[in-house]
Amino acid sequence: MVPLIDPFARAISYLRVSVTDRCDFRCSYCMSENMTFLPKADLLSLEELDRLCSTFVRMGVEKLRITGGEPLVRKGILTFFEAMSRHLHSGALKELTLTTNGSQLAKFAEPLAALGIKRINVSLDTLDPEKFAKITRWGRLSQVLDGITAAKAAGLRVKINAVALKDFNESELFTLTDWCAANDHDLTFIEVMPMGEDMGDGLRLDQYWPLKDLRQRLADRYTLIDLAERTGGPARYVRLEETGQKIGFITPLTHNFCESCNRVRLTCTGELYMCLGQEDMADLRAPLRASPDDAPLEQAIRAAIARKPKGHDFDYSRQKIKGQMTRHMSHTGG
Repeated sequence: MVPLIDPFARAISYLRVSVTDRCDFRCSYCMSENMTFLPKADLLSLEELDRLCSTFVRMGVEKLRITGGEPLVRKGILTFFEAMSRHLHSGALKELTLTTNGSQLAKFAEPLAALGIKRINVSLDTLDPEKFAKITRWGRLSQVLDGITAAKAAGLRVKINAVALKDFNESELFTLTDWCAANDHDLTFIEVMPMGEDMGDGLRLDQYWPLKDLRQRLADRYTLIDLAERTGGPARYVRLEETGQKIGFITPLTHNFCESCNRVRLTCTGELYMCLGQEDMADLRAPLRASPDDAPLEQAIRAAIARKPKGHDFDYSRQKIKGQMTRHMSHTGG
């Protein structure tokens, strides 16, 4: 089959799939505290998600990341991971992974590892229990740390994703770094993105901590060695010579990473977003449900990829937010 190539000659090999918009946390930069969630009838069934993802795999997607909301709160989610694991066994899929808040990992770590998942991303912005409760609104840090311990015991490689938030976790830069080094976790810092309305916790501009500043603070304490390595996502990596650990930086604001973008995002209702930072999307639920034949679905996917833009428009540089997305981050799963 002809591979998926966008108008800028980028092969689309990475699909991020949100399996639910629901979450057991309410992180302030991701969703409102009083979210109105989609009616369950609007969500794709697990069987429909299987068919959609399998179509993408057949068309050349080699990496599948399952997201939410919180993917592990979706009822029956293990049956979906089991279905997707067949593509790992066939060799069509090189990696099946997920991003999670960690709250359910104590329950799910072992079965996920048994299905062939090798590594996971855990979102964790602070190691302070009070600050954790504040930023997640509903979360308990101890539950997440127990989940991370269970994941490591199951043989899963854990990468910590921390959103860099000014006046929130700036003081924990070295605490997070040292904790990850001590526990052999990789660590990636992410710039806060202008998505969703102001949620009562300050404007996005007030939360914005440029990673070039964070990186400089790390460089004042450690020797940073740039790595050429890429994992199929937008992060750029360094190794800290003193600890040997790998640190990633995802910088959509201070360094536009679009030139190598190889990914698209599928929501739990079948909307395909060709770019996180653009409103354009394609409805794949309609062709999926219109016919048991996959030909119309494949045609719709190719038509969508043909509209993939060169890049996003996120910009904080003029002391006001440009390119702001009205939808919450939870809508597209990060």
